[in-house]
Amino acid sequence: MKSLKATGNQLADSAFQLTVLRREVAETLHLPLFHEKLREAALFPLTPVAPAVLQINVGKMCNQVCKHCHVDAGPDRKEIMTRETMQYCLDALAQTDIPTVDLTGGAPEMNPDFRWFVEEISKLGRKVLVRCNLTIIVANKKYHDLPEFFKKHGVEVVSSLPFYSAAKTDSQRGDGVFEDSIRALKMLNVVGYGQPGSGLVLNLVYNPAGAFLPGSQKGLQDQFKKALMRDHGIVFNELFAITNIPVSRYLDYLIESGNYAGYMEKLVNAFNPVAAAGVMCRNTISVGWDGDLYDCDFNQMLDLHVASTVQHIRDFDAAALAQRPIVVNQHCYGCTAGSGSSCGGTVA
Repeated sequence: MKSLKATGNQLADSAFQLTVLRREVAETLHLPLFHEKLREAALFPLTPVAPAVLQINVGKMCNQVCKHCHVDAGPDRKEIMTRETMQYCLDALAQTDIPTVDLTGGAPEMNPDFRWFVEEISKLGRKVLVRCNLTIIVANKKYHDLPEFFKKHGVEVVSSLPFYSAAKTDSQRGDGVFEDSIRALKMLNVVGYGQPGSGLVLNLVYNPAGAFLPGSQKGLQDQFKKALMRDHGIVFNELFAITNIPVSRYLDYLIESGNYAGYMEKLVNAFNPVAAAGVMCRNTISVGWDGDLYDCDFNQMLDLHVASTVQHIRDFDAAALAQRPIVVNQHCYGCTAGSGSSCGGTVA
Protein backbone atom coordinates (compact mmCIF):
# COMPACT_ATOMS: atom_id res chain seq x y z
CA MET A 1 0.00 0.00 0.00
CA LYS A 2 0.99 3.62 -0.56
CA SER A 3 -0.05 6.79 1.23
CA LEU A 4 -2.93 8.89 -0.07
CA LYS A 5 -0.38 11.52 -1.04
CA ALA A 6 1.65 9.06 -3.12
CA THR A 7 -1.43 7.85 -5.00
CA GLY A 8 -2.70 11.36 -5.71
CA ASN A 9 -5.91 10.83 -3.75
CA GLN A 10 -7.98 14.02 -3.35
CA LEU A 11 -8.18 13.37 0.39
CA ALA A 12 -4.44 13.96 0.66
CA ASP A 13 -5.42 17.64 0.42
CA SER A 14 -6.43 18.93 3.85
CA ALA A 15 -8.64 21.67 2.37
CA PHE A 16 -10.59 19.04 0.43
CA GLN A 17 -11.03 16.96 3.59
CA LEU A 18 -12.45 19.96 5.43
CA THR A 19 -14.82 20.65 2.55
CA VAL A 20 -16.07 17.06 2.61
CA LEU A 21 -16.52 17.11 6.39
CA ARG A 22 -18.51 20.35 6.43
CA ARG A 23 -20.56 19.62 3.30
CA GLU A 24 -21.61 16.15 4.42
CA VAL A 25 -22.39 17.11 8.01
CA ALA A 26 -24.23 20.38 7.45
CA GLU A 27 -25.70 20.11 3.96
CA THR A 28 -26.24 16.41 3.26
CA LEU A 29 -26.95 15.01 6.72
CA HIS A 30 -28.35 18.28 8.12
CA LEU A 31 -26.48 17.76 11.37
CA PRO A 32 -25.34 20.66 13.56
CA LEU A 33 -21.84 21.99 13.08
CA PHE A 34 -19.47 21.20 15.93
CA HIS A 35 -19.14 24.76 17.19
CA GLU A 36 -22.95 24.92 17.45
CA LYS A 37 -22.95 21.88 19.76
CA LEU A 38 -20.23 23.51 21.83
CA ARG A 39 -22.28 26.70 22.09
CA GLU A 40 -25.30 24.71 23.29
CA ALA A 41 -23.08 23.25 26.03
CA ALA A 42 -21.76 26.72 26.96
CA LEU A 43 -18.25 25.67 25.84
CA PHE A 44 -17.75 27.91 22.82
CA PRO A 45 -15.22 29.26 22.30
CA LEU A 46 -13.21 26.37 23.70
CA THR A 47 -10.24 27.70 25.67
CA PRO A 48 -7.00 26.12 26.86
CA VAL A 49 -6.02 25.28 30.42
CA ALA A 50 -2.45 25.02 31.74
CA PRO A 51 -0.48 22.92 29.23
CA ALA A 52 0.48 19.47 30.52
CA VAL A 53 1.71 17.90 27.26
CA LEU A 54 3.93 19.04 24.43
CA GLN A 55 3.11 16.60 21.64
CA ILE A 56 5.71 16.57 18.88
CA ASN A 57 5.34 14.86 15.52
CA VAL A 58 8.94 14.14 14.52
CA GLY A 59 8.05 12.94 11.03
CA LYS A 60 5.56 11.18 8.80
CA MET A 61 7.91 8.40 7.73
CA CYS A 62 6.71 4.98 8.91
CA ASN A 63 7.45 1.32 8.22
CA GLN A 64 3.70 0.62 8.02
CA VAL A 65 0.74 1.88 6.00
CA CYS A 66 -2.26 1.36 8.29
CA LYS A 67 -5.79 1.69 6.92
CA HIS A 68 -6.97 3.95 9.75
CA CYS A 69 -3.92 6.26 9.89
CA HIS A 70 -4.92 9.92 10.32
CA VAL A 71 -1.34 10.99 9.56
CA ASP A 72 -1.27 9.26 6.14
CA ALA A 73 2.15 7.99 7.22
CA GLY A 74 4.22 5.43 5.36
CA PRO A 75 7.62 4.56 3.88
CA ASP A 76 7.00 7.01 1.04
CA ARG A 77 6.54 10.00 3.36
CA LYS A 78 9.79 11.94 3.64
CA GLU A 79 8.68 14.75 5.99
CA ILE A 80 11.13 14.56 8.91
CA MET A 81 11.81 17.00 11.76
CA THR A 82 15.33 18.42 11.67
CA ARG A 83 17.64 18.68 14.68
CA GLU A 84 17.34 22.47 14.40
CA THR A 85 13.58 22.28 14.89
CA MET A 86 14.08 19.81 17.73
CA GLN A 87 16.35 22.36 19.40
CA TYR A 88 13.59 24.97 19.09
CA CYS A 89 11.32 22.49 20.89
CA LEU A 90 13.90 22.02 23.65
CA ASP A 91 14.32 25.79 24.00
CA ALA A 92 10.54 26.22 24.29
CA LEU A 93 10.27 23.38 26.77
CA ALA A 94 12.94 24.93 28.98
CA GLN A 95 10.76 28.06 29.30
CA THR A 96 7.88 26.06 30.78
CA ASP A 97 7.09 23.51 33.45
CA ILE A 98 5.24 21.24 30.98
CA PRO A 99 5.86 17.81 32.53
CA THR A 100 5.34 15.47 29.55
CA VAL A 101 6.70 15.34 26.01
CA ASP A 102 4.72 13.03 23.73
CA LEU A 103 6.72 11.93 20.67
CA THR A 104 4.72 10.67 17.73
CA GLY A 105 4.95 10.12 13.97
CA GLY A 106 4.84 8.13 11.66
CA ALA A 107 7.23 5.88 13.46
CA PRO A 108 9.12 8.45 15.56
CA GLU A 109 12.06 6.08 15.96
CA MET A 110 12.81 6.42 12.22
CA ASN A 111 13.86 10.04 12.66
CA PRO A 112 17.70 9.96 12.56
CA ASP A 113 17.89 12.33 15.55
CA PHE A 114 15.24 10.50 17.61
CA ARG A 115 17.61 9.11 20.25
CA TRP A 116 19.45 12.40 20.64
CA PHE A 117 16.11 14.15 21.12
CA VAL A 118 14.97 11.70 23.80
CA GLU A 119 18.26 12.15 25.66
CA GLU A 120 18.02 15.95 25.53
CA ILE A 121 14.41 15.98 26.74
CA SER A 122 15.39 13.67 29.59
CA LYS A 123 18.15 16.10 30.62
CA LEU A 124 15.43 18.70 31.15
CA GLY A 125 13.78 16.39 33.66
CA ARG A 126 10.60 15.83 31.64
CA LYS A 127 8.78 12.56 31.14
CA VAL A 128 9.15 11.22 27.61
CA LEU A 129 6.29 9.29 26.07
CA VAL A 130 6.87 7.53 22.75
CA ARG A 131 4.08 6.29 20.49
CA CYS A 132 5.66 3.12 19.17
CA ASN A 133 3.95 0.97 16.54
CA LEU A 134 5.82 -2.08 17.97
CA THR A 135 6.79 -3.53 14.58
CA ILE A 136 9.56 -0.95 14.22
CA ILE A 137 11.42 -2.73 17.04
CA VAL A 138 11.76 -5.90 14.97
CA ALA A 139 11.85 -4.27 11.51
CA ASN A 140 15.63 -3.84 11.39
CA LYS A 141 18.61 -4.77 13.56
CA LYS A 142 19.34 -1.13 14.28
CA TYR A 143 16.05 -0.92 16.19
CA HIS A 144 16.39 -4.17 18.17
CA ASP A 145 17.88 -2.37 21.16
CA LEU A 146 15.04 0.12 21.46
CA PRO A 147 13.58 -1.61 24.54
CA GLU A 148 16.91 -1.15 26.37
CA PHE A 149 17.16 2.46 25.15
CA PHE A 150 13.63 3.18 26.35
CA LYS A 151 14.42 1.61 29.72
CA LYS A 152 17.63 3.62 30.15
CA HIS A 153 15.73 6.88 29.78
CA GLY A 154 12.55 5.84 31.60
CA VAL A 155 10.48 6.34 28.46
CA GLU A 156 6.77 5.56 28.73
CA VAL A 157 5.82 3.39 25.74
CA VAL A 158 2.37 3.66 24.19
CA SER A 159 1.76 1.07 21.50
CA SER A 160 -1.10 0.49 19.08
CA LEU A 161 -2.53 -3.02 19.02
CA PRO A 162 -5.91 -3.08 17.26
CA PHE A 163 -6.89 -6.42 18.80
CA TYR A 164 -5.54 -9.47 20.59
CA SER A 165 -6.05 -11.66 17.53
CA ALA A 166 -4.05 -11.80 14.31
CA ALA A 167 -7.02 -11.56 11.95
CA LYS A 168 -8.36 -8.24 13.24
CA THR A 169 -4.94 -6.68 13.73
CA ASP A 170 -3.59 -7.64 10.31
CA SER A 171 -6.78 -6.52 8.56
CA GLN A 172 -6.18 -2.99 9.84
CA ARG A 173 -2.40 -2.79 9.80
CA GLY A 174 -1.11 -5.35 7.27
CA ASP A 175 -0.15 -9.01 7.03
CA GLY A 176 2.21 -10.22 9.74
CA VAL A 177 1.81 -7.13 11.92
CA PHE A 178 0.24 -9.05 14.81
CA GLU A 179 3.06 -11.59 14.94
CA ASP A 180 5.71 -8.85 14.86
CA SER A 181 3.82 -6.87 17.50
CA ILE A 182 3.77 -9.87 19.83
CA ARG A 183 7.53 -10.34 19.37
CA ALA A 184 8.12 -6.69 20.20
CA LEU A 185 5.86 -6.79 23.25
CA LYS A 186 7.78 -9.77 24.58
CA MET A 187 11.05 -7.89 24.10
CA LEU A 188 9.64 -4.97 26.07
CA ASN A 189 8.41 -7.32 28.81
CA VAL A 190 11.86 -8.94 29.08
CA VAL A 191 13.53 -5.62 30.02
CA GLY A 192 10.77 -4.88 32.53
CA TYR A 193 8.09 -2.95 30.65
CA GLY A 194 4.60 -3.65 31.99
CA GLN A 195 6.01 -5.74 34.85
CA PRO A 196 4.60 -4.97 38.32
CA GLY A 197 6.91 -2.75 40.36
CA SER A 198 9.30 -2.02 37.49
CA GLY A 199 8.20 1.58 37.00
CA LEU A 200 8.46 1.00 33.25
CA VAL A 201 5.09 1.85 31.76
CA LEU A 202 3.75 -0.01 28.73
CA ASN A 203 0.30 1.04 27.60
CA LEU A 204 -1.61 -0.28 24.61
CA VAL A 205 -3.99 1.55 22.29
CA TYR A 206 -7.15 0.02 20.83
CA ASN A 207 -8.81 1.52 17.74
CA PRO A 208 -12.00 -0.05 16.35
CA ALA A 209 -11.38 -1.88 13.08
CA GLY A 210 -14.67 -0.72 11.55
CA ALA A 211 -17.16 2.15 11.49
CA PHE A 212 -18.19 1.98 15.14
CA LEU A 213 -17.28 3.51 18.48
CA PRO A 214 -15.06 1.67 20.96
CA GLY A 215 -16.70 -0.24 23.79
CA SER A 216 -15.98 0.20 27.48
CA GLN A 217 -12.29 0.97 27.99
CA LYS A 218 -12.20 -0.98 31.26
CA GLY A 219 -13.97 -3.96 29.68
CA LEU A 220 -11.62 -3.97 26.70
CA GLN A 221 -8.60 -3.69 28.98
CA ASP A 222 -9.72 -6.74 30.95
CA GLN A 223 -10.22 -8.71 27.72
CA PHE A 224 -6.80 -7.72 26.34
CA LYS A 225 -5.00 -8.52 29.60
CA LYS A 226 -6.61 -11.92 29.89
CA ALA A 227 -6.07 -12.91 26.25
CA LEU A 228 -2.49 -11.64 25.91
CA MET A 229 -1.41 -13.34 29.13
CA ARG A 230 -3.19 -16.59 28.30
CA ASP A 231 -2.00 -16.87 24.72
CA HIS A 232 1.39 -15.13 24.80
CA GLY A 233 2.44 -14.51 28.42
CA ILE A 234 2.40 -10.75 27.79
CA VAL A 235 1.70 -8.12 30.45
CA PHE A 236 1.03 -4.38 30.12
CA ASN A 237 -0.22 -1.52 32.28
CA GLU A 238 -3.28 0.12 30.74
CA LEU A 239 -5.32 -0.01 27.56
CA PHE A 240 -6.48 3.22 25.93
CA ALA A 241 -9.64 2.97 23.82
CA ILE A 242 -9.46 5.66 21.14
CA THR A 243 -12.22 6.64 18.72
CA ASN A 244 -11.19 6.76 15.08
CA ILE A 245 -11.31 10.37 13.88
CA PRO A 246 -12.71 10.96 10.35
CA VAL A 247 -9.46 12.31 8.94
CA SER A 248 -7.17 11.18 6.11
CA ARG A 249 -7.09 7.39 5.53
CA TYR A 250 -9.88 6.66 7.97
CA LEU A 251 -12.06 9.24 6.21
CA ASP A 252 -11.16 7.57 2.92
CA TYR A 253 -12.16 4.18 4.38
CA LEU A 254 -15.52 5.55 5.58
CA ILE A 255 -16.34 7.03 2.18
CA GLU A 256 -15.17 4.03 0.14
CA SER A 257 -17.06 1.57 2.37
CA GLY A 258 -20.29 3.62 2.35
CA ASN A 259 -20.11 4.15 6.12
CA TYR A 260 -19.38 7.86 6.26
CA ALA A 261 -22.90 9.21 6.79
CA GLY A 262 -23.78 6.59 9.39
CA TYR A 263 -20.53 7.08 11.29
CA MET A 264 -20.89 10.87 11.45
CA GLU A 265 -24.46 10.49 12.70
CA LYS A 266 -23.19 8.18 15.43
CA LEU A 267 -20.57 10.69 16.49
CA VAL A 268 -22.95 13.65 16.52
CA ASN A 269 -25.70 11.78 18.35
CA ALA A 270 -23.19 10.58 20.96
CA PHE A 271 -21.89 14.11 21.69
CA ASN A 272 -21.12 14.35 25.41
CA PRO A 273 -20.65 17.82 26.97
CA VAL A 274 -18.59 16.30 29.81
CA ALA A 275 -16.22 14.74 27.29
CA ALA A 276 -16.10 18.03 25.37
CA ALA A 277 -14.99 19.86 28.51
CA GLY A 278 -12.10 17.40 28.93
CA VAL A 279 -10.75 17.17 25.39
CA MET A 280 -6.97 16.83 25.08
CA CYS A 281 -6.54 20.00 23.00
CA ARG A 282 -7.21 22.05 26.12
CA ASN A 283 -4.00 20.95 27.88
CA THR A 284 -1.86 20.00 24.87
CA ILE A 285 0.28 21.95 22.43
CA SER A 286 0.96 20.08 19.20
CA VAL A 287 4.12 20.65 17.15
CA GLY A 288 4.31 19.61 13.50
CA TRP A 289 7.39 18.05 11.90
CA ASP A 290 8.27 21.48 10.48
CA GLY A 291 7.76 23.29 13.81
CA ASP A 292 4.34 24.77 13.09
CA LEU A 293 1.93 24.85 16.06
CA TYR A 294 -1.53 23.29 16.39
CA ASP A 295 -4.10 22.58 19.08
CA CYS A 296 -3.92 18.82 18.52
CA ASP A 297 -2.47 16.14 16.25
CA PHE A 298 -5.72 15.89 14.26
CA ASN A 299 -5.82 19.64 13.58
CA GLN A 300 -2.20 19.30 12.51
CA MET A 301 -3.13 16.80 9.81
CA LEU A 302 -5.84 19.15 8.56
CA ASP A 303 -3.47 22.15 8.53
CA LEU A 304 -5.61 23.96 11.11
CA HIS A 305 -2.96 26.09 12.81
CA VAL A 306 -3.38 27.65 16.24
CA ALA A 307 -5.41 30.86 16.34
CA SER A 308 -2.51 32.86 17.75
CA THR A 309 0.15 35.33 16.71
CA VAL A 310 2.58 32.53 17.65
CA GLN A 311 2.59 30.10 14.73
CA HIS A 312 5.96 28.33 15.04
CA ILE A 313 7.84 26.69 17.90
CA ARG A 314 10.84 29.00 17.35
CA ASP A 315 8.62 31.91 18.47
CA PHE A 316 7.13 30.04 21.43
CA ASP A 317 5.32 32.32 23.88
CA ALA A 318 3.36 30.51 26.58
CA ALA A 319 1.46 33.62 27.66
CA ALA A 320 0.29 34.39 24.13
CA LEU A 321 -0.73 30.78 23.47
CA ALA A 322 -2.73 30.71 26.71
CA GLN A 323 -4.96 33.44 25.30
CA ARG A 324 -5.89 31.62 22.09
CA PRO A 325 -9.30 30.11 21.31
CA ILE A 326 -9.00 26.47 20.26
CA VAL A 327 -9.70 25.81 16.58
CA VAL A 328 -12.53 23.29 16.06
CA ASN A 329 -14.17 21.62 13.07
CA GLN A 330 -16.44 18.66 12.29
CA HIS A 331 -13.80 16.00 13.00
CA CYS A 332 -13.84 17.13 16.64
CA TYR A 333 -17.05 15.13 17.14
CA GLY A 334 -14.77 12.07 17.33
CA CYS A 335 -13.15 13.28 20.57
CA THR A 336 -16.45 14.17 22.23
CA ALA A 337 -18.59 11.10 21.49
CA GLY A 338 -19.63 8.84 24.35
CA SER A 339 -16.89 8.63 26.99
CA GLY A 340 -14.71 10.86 24.84
CA SER A 341 -11.38 10.13 23.25
CA SER A 342 -7.85 11.42 23.58
CA CYS A 343 -4.32 10.17 23.04
CA GLY A 344 -4.65 8.86 26.60
CA GLY A 345 -7.96 7.11 26.08
CA THR A 346 -11.37 8.10 27.40
CA VAL A 347 -11.82 11.46 29.13
CA ALA A 348 -15.31 11.21 30.69
